Amino acid sequence: MNTLAATAPQVFHEPGCAKNKGKSTSDRKKGCAKQLAPGAAAGGCAFDGAKIALQPITDVAHLVHGPIACEGNSWDNRGAKSSGSTLYRTSFTTDMNETDVVFGGEKRLFRSIKEIIDKYAPPAVFVYQTCVPAMTGDDIGAVCKAAAQKFGKPIVPVIAPGFVGSKNLGNKLAGEALLDHVIGTQEPEYTTPYDINIIGEYNLAGELWQVRPLLDELGIRILACLSGDAKYHEVASSHRARAAMMVCSKAMINVARKMEERYGIPFFEGSFYGVGDMSDSLREIARLLIERGAPAELQARTEALIAREEARAWARLAPYKERLAGKRVLLITGGVKSWSVVAALQELGVEIVGASVKKSTRRDKEKIKQLLGGDAHMIDDMRPREMYKMLAEARADIMLSGGRSQFVALKAKMPWLDINQERHHAYAGYEGMVELVQEIDKALSNPVWKQVRRPAPWGATALGVEGQATKRIAALPASRAA
Repeated sequence: MNTLAATAPQVFHEPGCAKNKGKSTSDRKKGCAKQLAPGAAAGGCAFDGAKIALQPITDVAHLVHGPIACEGNSWDNRGAKSSGSTLYRTSFTTDMNETDVVFGGEKRLFRSIKEIIDKYAPPAVFVYQTCVPAMTGDDIGAVCKAAAQKFGKPIVPVIAPGFVGSKNLGNKLAGEALLDHVIGTQEPEYTTPYDINIIGEYNLAGELWQVRPLLDELGIRILACLSGDAKYHEVASSHRARAAMMVCSKAMINVARKMEERYGIPFFEGSFYGVGDMSDSLREIARLLIERGAPAELQARTEALIAREEARAWARLAPYKERLAGKRVLLITGGVKSWSVVAALQELGVEIVGASVKKSTRRDKEKIKQLLGGDAHMIDDMRPREMYKMLAEARADIMLSGGRSQFVALKAKMPWLDINQERHHAYAGYEGMVELVQEIDKALSNPVWKQVRRPAPWGATALGVEGQATKRIAALPASRAA
């Protein structure tokens, strides 16, 4: 079993990462992110990243081995939807206490696994290591192995304590856990020439469900999605797919690359955001499947579906195009959304005044440069004060970001729309593009903004009364004024 000390350097030497390739040998050894202090979660720790990457596997029990506060840090912080089991929404933790720190928490962990299996009978249990048991030396791997032999179920150790590094490193360590303990351990009931994997898609707000019907119409089966709306058996048998699409390269590029090396599954990076990108992704999926043996007529059927859906989408978007043309958007997000949403909005004539690239890969940044005509609008790390200034000076008409930035926009009395993982609206596919534009239009045209920007009706009156009182006091004799 690979130790964390051996796994982390392997993740940092990711050959599929263009930025990593350009580094010197000494720089690669330093890694992609500095370690965090135990207990710190500066923008998300490694444990948090591992948990949110795997928790959308819906029928698995996700057990956090550590103090209860660690589970509170990550539980249910993404709006990932399920079409079946809801076990993934149940919070499990060993709730380590001071006694466990002194004497070890391995027995408590074993009992917790037994209790979960007795009460819920999940197909597997994922055990997440946190900072405290990592520092006290609990052997998570040994406990999981013993529990698997005892109970006859897969018990998967996810070794990603928070102090190891950033949330992104945790995403990759979660992928390593799947590669080491899950993928390839079971076989699908049957296979077809149209089986694909989708990697780095979490079904936020049900976005996968806006794409799946289109693939179903083409006869393309999603053998496994890593990890949105996934089931354990699907992930375990995902090695039989014919092709794969990688949605978020920064999160699980190691999974896509290693599955290509081990099982010969070719992959490409695409996006489901925007009319053009959605069509390009469908074409690329069809092309890869045809190369792997699917009938050539799949390409013609794909083009027919694209033509129909694009015409339908543009017909629905036409009323908004004139309303939104020339509107300026400040985009504070990261990863695949940093360029895919830019492309989607530019199709409507919306101007992007700034796009955050803090969590984007080099490839993501290159795509933004192509779309925006240079790096003038790329923002590495915009502080709240700078966001507020930009909005207050009306250099942007609306901000699209995550929930943590919403209060900056509200303070500046400017419209804001949630584009990150906490959102309640699905923006993927042709239907999602229409939904995104409708939500932006609603936010911009909401009459509340005119109301909050107007001076309070009692403000002028109060100032007037105060001014009159000042004049009266000034006119009084000095003895009375005093």
